[in-house]
Amino acid sequence: MRLFFVVLIVMLSGCASSPPVADMKNVQPTSASSQRISVQEFETKLLSFFQQWQGVRYRLGGMSHHGVDCSGLVVLAYSEILALPLPRTTEELAKLGKPISKANLQAGDLVLFKTGWSTRHVGIYLSDSRFLHASTSQGVMISRLDNRYWQQKYWQSRRL
Repeated sequence: MRLFFVVLIVMLSGCASSPPVADMKNVQPTSASSQRISVQEFETKLLSFFQQWQGVRYRLGGMSHHGVDCSGLVVLAYSEILALPLPRTTEELAKLGKPISKANLQAGDLVLFKTGWSTRHVGIYLSDSRFLHASTSQGVMISRLDNRYWQQKYWQSRRL
């Protein structure tokens, strides 16, 4: 029974969880340009990635086409496009790179939201106020930062 509750707690922690992860001081965040890829090419690759994942349902802790959560989608995208390993939780992703103002966002920047008292959400900025993410209600999709809901929940942006 104790194992059941441990598994349940892990499953319910979602994008806002903070299980122990490897020391992130050794991960070297990078921008698309330092990987010899232009911001425009990075956006093109993100859109291609989106086509492969569009509509995949949200699943807490998921990292497959059977279901994926917001931080899992970010980890998969950066791994596939830039071969860059990232931490698995939104909490750890929010510490990487450097802060970027909303006005200076570029394709590939992380956009982070406070969606509840202790819950966080993460997506990847595209351009023109659009971002790629795994929505709990609609699965993998593209939303707009200027949408009233996302405007109210916006927390910060990070450039890796």
